[in-house]
Amino acid sequence: MTELGNRLKEARLAKGLSLDDVQSMTKIQKRYLIGIEEGNYASMPGNFYVRAFIKQYAEALSLNPDEIFETYKGEIPATYNDDLPQQLSRVKTHKTITEGNSKIFDILPKVLIGVFVIGAASLLYYFISNHAGGNSNESISNQNEPVKIVTSKNLEKEKADDKDNQKVNEEQKDNTVQEEEQTTVEETPKQEITAVQSSGRNSTYELKNADKFIVKLVSKGQTWVSIKNGKGKSFFQGTLKTGTTESQTEDLSAESMAVIRVGNAADTEIYVNDQKLEYAVPATANVQNITIQYVLKDE
Repeated sequence: MTELGNRLKEARLAKGLSLDDVQSMTKIQKRYLIGIEEGNYASMPGNFYVRAFIKQYAEALSLNPDEIFETYKGEIPATYNDDLPQQLSRVKTHKTITEGNSKIFDILPKVLIGVFVIGAASLLYYFISNHAGGNSNESISNQNEPVKIVTSKNLEKEKADDKDNQKVNEEQKDNTVQEEEQTTVEETPKQEITAVQSSGRNSTYELKNADKFIVKLVSKGQTWVSIKNGKGKSFFQGTLKTGTTESQTEDLSAESMAVIRVGNAADTEIYVNDQKLEYAVPATANVQNITIQYVLKDE
């Protein structure tokens, strides 16, 4: 058991609370609470959740989360580092196969043309040789006439085969273009903003597949709001009121986390990159603390 786990456990026992009581208060599963007290974070979904659960646990025991994080920073994971699903591996493999096939299809017509030219030259030579022999011997010329018919059929067959091969090549190139267009669509996933945790008046969201992180607060009446980053730096705090200062916009693209405090949730709308955020905690809870974790695309 770690020093952080000992402190949280002692504080819980001092308040006469069981793990089931804390689970009911924070909505954190009991097995995660046990993991925090024992210093075993392997069963948790990621570093961000470890930090969020420890913060909620400390708040439920009336401890100062900032003091806990500072005192035990050596025991608490420092960053959120979950890997996004590697959705592009199949696309890269498919492109490699397509490029290989494309090179083969580019070379194939040249090979066929070369074979056709050599065959035509051979037939021409054969025809001239037999024609010259026919002038001296009429019977030999008559015997060579069926050969001329066969030669004509072979030429027509080769021409037909060449047209069929050209048609197949064009169809395969069209399929390649369609497949590349489909993979282009798959490479640009839609922005996602989802609620991952909520307890009391606190809620946590994740922002994924976004190239920017712009937060806009809009008042439908009168409300007090504040915007900070994960390190506590303040970007804005004040009152928004219809008819005067109705909204406030902040570009947080350089930040990994935004912490928003709303004094009147019922009259406040939150937009992230022009997408409206749906409150995980009902807006009837006027005062709300909202944390948005910005997950970069290359994480």
